[in-house]
Amino acid sequence: MPARALVIMMACNIVWALNVVVSKIAIADLGAPPLFYALLRSVIVALVLVPLLRPLPEKLWQVLVIGLAISGGSFALLFMGLATASPSAAGVVSLTGAPMTVLFAILFLGERVRWRRGMGIGLAFGGVLFAMAGDNQMETSTGLLLVFVSALVGALGSVFVKRLELPSIRLQAWAAVASIAVLLPLTATMESGQVASLSNAPLELVACLFFASVVVSVGAHTAYYRLLQEHDANLIVPLTLFTPILTIAFGAWLTGDAIGGRLLVGGAIALLGVAIIVLRPSATFTRRFLVRPRF
Repeated sequence: MPARALVIMMACNIVWALNVVVSKIAIADLGAPPLFYALLRSVIVALVLVPLLRPLPEKLWQVLVIGLAISGGSFALLFMGLATASPSAAGVVSLTGAPMTVLFAILFLGERVRWRRGMGIGLAFGGVLFAMAGDNQMETSTGLLLVFVSALVGALGSVFVKRLELPSIRLQAWAAVASIAVLLPLTATMESGQVASLSNAPLELVACLFFASVVVSVGAHTAYYRLLQEHDANLIVPLTLFTPILTIAFGAWLTGDAIGGRLLVGGAIALLGVAIIVLRPSATFTRRFLVRPRF
């Protein structure tokens, strides 16, 4: 792989890992309601990508539903989970996205799994369960459950992306539109303090939103899919496994997460399982969404 591609891929990993920490700060420290934060992120993405909304895609309703699953829907659940869960623990739980993607591919796409990838699925789930069963992680069980549901929704949506003939960047634009349509009434009816969160720390919250929408969703994901077009997925996709490692490191460094030995061991086991899943060939399912199921 050229050095340029390696540098870009590592920058994407850093950006994706920092996004979990930045979102935690926006919600837990700056007081942004999670659904409202997810809504504003989708609004910015839609404004940046508005030229890509034309022409209307075929199977518009499918595009909207799938886009909601891999964008605002899964992000809203992640942000709700981060209200109580630590970024490091959330990063470990998010590793379940890869095995769930394979399981959904078995159910809906007829994917066949041999013993090696079956072992990877077992290791991924087992490692996460091991990590969450000790230390202080169970104190944030509600938040981690929401993070798990977020990974589940993203994995389910990523499987059905295979049925859409739409460039990733255009799908991202329509995903933002679908997210706005759903999140706007939800935050209006279920949350309060939206205006207060904007007025209390406007510059800090705008910086978090700019990072989450422009830098992460538009910048890093566009670079990632461009690299997938230019290079073999076998080279690019495994490099995304640095993201959970960096998430744990940034969580400990920037938000003071308590990193116990159980979390590290469980995360390592889960990461090994995900690595096996990613490295084993798939006959029916593209690898690009195995570890990046969300926009």
